[in-house]
Amino acid sequence: MNSDIFEDLRSYGEEAIRTGQLAAAEDLYDRALRWALENGEPWQIDLGLCNRAAAAIELGHGEGELPRLREILLRNANPQNCRLAAYNISRYYELTKNYKKSLFYARIALERGETVGRRDWMASTHNHIGNVLLAESFIAEASQSYELALSLMPDGQAVWRANILGNLGYCRILQHRHSEGYTLLYESLRTLRRFRAERYMVSTLIDLCFAHLETSRLHYAERWGALALELAERTQQRDSVKNALYLLGETAHLSGDDEVARSYFTRLQHDFFPDEVYLPGFLMTVDIRKLINLHA
Repeated sequence: MNSDIFEDLRSYGEEAIRTGQLAAAEDLYDRALRWALENGEPWQIDLGLCNRAAAAIELGHGEGELPRLREILLRNANPQNCRLAAYNISRYYELTKNYKKSLFYARIALERGETVGRRDWMASTHNHIGNVLLAESFIAEASQSYELALSLMPDGQAVWRANILGNLGYCRILQHRHSEGYTLLYESLRTLRRFRAERYMVSTLIDLCFAHLETSRLHYAERWGALALELAERTQQRDSVKNALYLLGETAHLSGDDEVARSYFTRLQHDFFPDEVYLPGFLMTVDIRKLINLHA
């Protein structure tokens, strides 16, 4: 059977992933998998399973994909599919905050990517490893991973490169290298806006809000934080909504508008910590920036 249908569906799915249209990507990958199950070779079925799992994991319902991904990894029949399986498992554990397991599978994915020699795969995996290290607050080590990812990322991968720039920019802010951090974050934002990658813009906007808080540019912190909150709600990124509320509350508090600050903290408590009624008052007395890791 002509496999052009399979490759076309996968290609459209990859484009949807790049622009953050995860539900559309999942549908396309599911159609590709159905074609592979009916017409394809075993390696195409495994590839279809890996692709569908990637979208499901990003959408938050990928736990059921793990047994199939582990089976592909253990069977070790195809380096490309092994790499994808390991990467997806690692991503699942990152999103569920099991960072030790995430790093274990990320290193397997990197090894398989090096075997195949795909620079884009190695770049994306180094970026992913950086994310896991950053979530664990290993800032210097995460920065090195991001720098390596940037050096490996080939031309023509603008959105993925922008994501790495944003991650490295946040690290530079944490390292008090503010000028460099701003340069990286704004370059990331410009690229993501150009490609209308709203889902991926959220992280960079939150990082910019944090950066302006760190340098006492409260007007800009409020501007980027409000936009981050709006896009996080639109793209249904719950953790990002939470982070935006933290930062907007802190921005309002530092600006002297305690009423607005308390309203943000009250919404935060109501939506995310319903049993902790003391939280709004507590958050009014502490430095939020020292309490949270925006990339954890």
